[in-house]
Amino acid sequence: MTETLRRFSQLPAVDKAARIASWLDERKALDLVILDVSGKSSFTDVVIIVGAASVRQGQSLADGILELCRQENFEFLHLEGQAAGQWILVDLNDVVAHIFQRPARELYNLEGLWRDAVVLRDSRPISSPASAPGRTQPKDGDHAHSDSVAYS
Repeated sequence: MTETLRRFSQLPAVDKAARIASWLDERKALDLVILDVSGKSSFTDVVIIVGAASVRQGQSLADGILELCRQENFEFLHLEGQAAGQWILVDLNDVVAHIFQRPARELYNLEGLWRDAVVLRDSRPISSPASAPGRTQPKDGDHAHSDSVAYS
């Protein structure tokens, strides 16, 4: 019997998000948030939201995520918004990364949109204006920890 070749990495979405988050931390991405939206979203399992200090940094972060996908054999579906750089979306199927400039992040408030999601990581400062609307406290039994990815 021959084993079917797997085209892409079979790493679980939470682990893939943790790998991407580690890479983003190394490149000085700002205010990283990871949300588990499995069961709440029909298009992905994990959402990564991150800020960039400039349009160029945002574009560079998006390019770097694509390179990481090639290195780690992560599935990559689509990239949007890179030319303007205000909101760059990188779709990796089970993980979607959003790279924002601060004004766009505050305007679209994805953290607030996904306020019912389990927060796997939130490195925003408590006093950050962007942190208030979407910041939720973990419920009993949730494995959410500030500034770290939780594994269940």
